[in-house]
Amino acid sequence: MTHEASGSKFFMPEGYCVKCKAKKEIIDGVEETMKNGRKAIKGKCPTCGTVMFKILGGKATAAAVPTEAGASQSSKPSSSH
Repeated sequence: MTHEASGSKFFMPEGYCVKCKAKKEIIDGVEETMKNGRKAIKGKCPTCGTVMFKILGGKATAAAVPTEAGASQSSKPSSSH
């Protein structure tokens, strides 16, 4: 029963509310990308309405990391001369 409800509705992650001092389901959650490229979910506590923030695993753009590594490798030989 629980699986069917979560399958038909968007998955609402669980986060820690610092005001209630308990784990709660994040309501009105919006997925955002932070400055460092990691994904996070920002929403509200269902009990007190305080803003909750949960950092998700992984980077948003994994393709940018090898490109930067390739650029730094090509600049190393030119800087050594």
